[in-house]
Amino acid sequence: MGTSIRWSARMRALLRRWRGAPLTWLIIGGFVLMAATALGTALTVDRFRQNAIETGRDSLESAVRLLARHFDREFEDFAVLQKSVIAELESHGIQSADVFRSEMGTLAMHEVLRSKASGWSDVAGANVFDASGVLINSSKHWPVADISIGDRGYFNRLKNDPASQEEVEVVPGRFGNGPAIVFARRVSGPHGEFLGMVSRAITPDQLESFFGSTGLGEESSISMHHQNGQLLARIPHVDGMIGQNYRNGPPEQIAVFERTFVTTQLSSPIDGKDRIVASRLLTGEPLVVVATKSLDATLATWRTQTKFFVTVATLSIALLVLTLFLIFRQMTNRLSLEKQRLDTAMNTMTQGLLMFDQDERLIVCNRRYVEMYRLSTDVVKPGAYFRDVIQHRYDTGSFHGDVDTYCDHILTNAGRTQSSIVETSDGRLIEIKNQPGAAGGWLATHEDVTDRIRADERIAHMAHYDALTDLPNRVLMRGHLERRVAELAEGKPFAILYIDVDEFKGVNDSLGHEVGDELLRQVANRLRACVSGNDLVARLGGDEFAIIKAGTSDQAELTALAEQILKALRTPVDCKGQEIPTDASIGIAIAPDHGDNLDDLLKRADLAMYAAKTEGRRTFRYFVPEYDAKARQRRQLELDLRQALARGEFEVHYQPLVDLAANVVTGCEALLRWRHPERGMVSPAEFIPVAEDTGLIGEIGEWVLKQACLEAAGWPGQIHVAVNVSPVQFRSKTLALKVAAALAESGLAPERLELEITETVLIRDDEEALTILQQLRELGVRIALDDFGTGYSSLSYLHRFPFDKIKIDRSFISDIGEPEDSSPIVQAVVHMAAARHMATTAEGVETEAQREVLRQLGCSQMQGWLFSPAVPASQLKRLLSAQAVAA
Repeated sequence: MGTSIRWSARMRALLRRWRGAPLTWLIIGGFVLMAATALGTALTVDRFRQNAIETGRDSLESAVRLLARHFDREFEDFAVLQKSVIAELESHGIQSADVFRSEMGTLAMHEVLRSKASGWSDVAGANVFDASGVLINSSKHWPVADISIGDRGYFNRLKNDPASQEEVEVVPGRFGNGPAIVFARRVSGPHGEFLGMVSRAITPDQLESFFGSTGLGEESSISMHHQNGQLLARIPHVDGMIGQNYRNGPPEQIAVFERTFVTTQLSSPIDGKDRIVASRLLTGEPLVVVATKSLDATLATWRTQTKFFVTVATLSIALLVLTLFLIFRQMTNRLSLEKQRLDTAMNTMTQGLLMFDQDERLIVCNRRYVEMYRLSTDVVKPGAYFRDVIQHRYDTGSFHGDVDTYCDHILTNAGRTQSSIVETSDGRLIEIKNQPGAAGGWLATHEDVTDRIRADERIAHMAHYDALTDLPNRVLMRGHLERRVAELAEGKPFAILYIDVDEFKGVNDSLGHEVGDELLRQVANRLRACVSGNDLVARLGGDEFAIIKAGTSDQAELTALAEQILKALRTPVDCKGQEIPTDASIGIAIAPDHGDNLDDLLKRADLAMYAAKTEGRRTFRYFVPEYDAKARQRRQLELDLRQALARGEFEVHYQPLVDLAANVVTGCEALLRWRHPERGMVSPAEFIPVAEDTGLIGEIGEWVLKQACLEAAGWPGQIHVAVNVSPVQFRSKTLALKVAAALAESGLAPERLELEITETVLIRDDEEALTILQQLRELGVRIALDDFGTGYSSLSYLHRFPFDKIKIDRSFISDIGEPEDSSPIVQAVVHMAAARHMATTAEGVETEAQREVLRQLGCSQMQGWLFSPAVPASQLKRLLSAQAVAA
């Protein structure tokens, strides 16, 4: 039984190898094609042989049909003479043989016979014999010769058999030199008594000459036989054969003389050759026309064709064998090359690969698999069983688990695609994929996906966590909030705290991004320390953070948390060796008190934070409905602002700049005003931030520049105009072009235009700012540093950038003249400016005491309500006119 199973398995394996071997099939196909060629040639040759025989038969049948039709007509004409002579003789009413002999043996009857026989070319003409067989008259000779035919068989048969009326026989000739074919007819008396006979004769040559005209070809014969088998004539002519009887032999040969029409194949009784025979009985005479042709002659053309076909078939088979050999060699070479390539490709794969057949035996295994699990090639090789491979892995420590259970699972599901990831003892992650094969078995790939999965995990982490602080980002926070909003139905409130680090932009711009990034990391760590495990701290971007406080809506608790956050952030942070104080503005929205919609809650927390920033920063605010109204107002302000320029609602007012030494106006600062059709005059402090946030400040600033240049062009030549340039305008990189265009359009001299910039535009990019300032200087315009001292002022600015003037902020002017005032600061700025050949302008001068102190400190100019507020262009013209008159 075991032997039978092993043999069955071997046979199945052999059949599978045969099914999967293209070369085997090529060889089989070649032999089948050769056999088909040989068989086809044999069938074709045999078919042509049959066709040749059929053609020979058809030819013989046509020949005997024509000959029979011809001789039927000839012999019918031939018999006319005899019948007419007999009719003439019988018309005499002769009663006895003696009377017949006496009356028929006369010259007169000779003349009658001669006249009737004229035109016939038989041997002896028409001859009349008496009842004894003696010749008594002839159409050819008179007197007649002494000839008797009493010994002839045909005579005796006519004499003795009243039923016999005609006899045909070939006999030795008595009127010529050769045999003659005699046609004899009986002459009877009124009562049937035998009176004599009338005969005619022709030679075989006469028939044979006509036979020759048929042209049947070589090894053909045409003969005429009596129905009794006697040969009368034949071509080719053989003397010894004439008169022989051939009605003997096999039934097929006898049937030739008995049946009306015969076509057959038989062995010739004459020459022994196989011949095709066609015969036909004449209708008027007991004669048979027989035509034959040897089988060899009939198949002569077929043999030529056969040689041709056999030659072609032989050459085709030889060519096929050669082609198969070349294909076999080419395929063998190609398969060898492909095998080498496949082995190279498989052994350079990053995946381990195995292929098993349906008998669980290993077919293919690449080097990577062996190396991946540090296996032995003596065990893991083609022919090894699947269980043996897994057992070897178990023995070498690369497989953990039950071998039989694992193998049973894989084999049970071998017909389906399987995929799993396993972890090895050394911490690697291996992805195993099993794919069913088309002819049974399966393909297994083992890929080390440790790096890929770790990378995917990192990517997933990066997609949901901030790279700088490792806090959850906005995406993860939103998902967390969606779950919290869903829990509101279960009575679980929560709060959102939006946190914005105050003055972070100044730190980032003045101290660099590295310090700014470190500051954000420290802020993130401090925020984490302020919350519990159920709460979420997220970075929203830039200097904005958020805390999702779970399970509370108690304002007291949230207030305590906000104060804790502010306290934690106010502790100075050590960033790269620098102590940086920080603070924050916090907005708080509570769910469900302030809404149960995610987007609404986020918006309201943001509004609350914005309120904290606008109300002094460094504090926190809870959302109140009024913030929504303020937000709508701001939105409306933004919409109105977008239309104000097109509607011509903006105006430029001018505040005089007074020389402190001469107490005269030497310039004016252009200040933007908005006359709203419904709200009246809108404070610049209200709409300028909106214009900067929306980017409209660039278009508005360009309009102010052009308008100020046009107005100043009409002022006295010594009066210059100062125009503020926003950071947005300064960063556009086309500022110099726009200034040049405004000067050209207005005709204002470049030295009468003064551009005021703040420290903010310098902090971002020193090199870029320096380039723009140099471009402006090349135009010939003056440059003033505005609001000096309010930001992160650096003395290096005064050295690196080409300023013409420094404007001292009003915050340093307001307390001048009071104890512990800012006079020393102002004095220092004035001295530094003088050392750099720069003028100074004090902003916000409102009292005589302030002006006097500034004059004593050496300040160049002043502006403020003490002299004049900002006034429309028309009012400024009157002021300048009055000054001109006074001068």
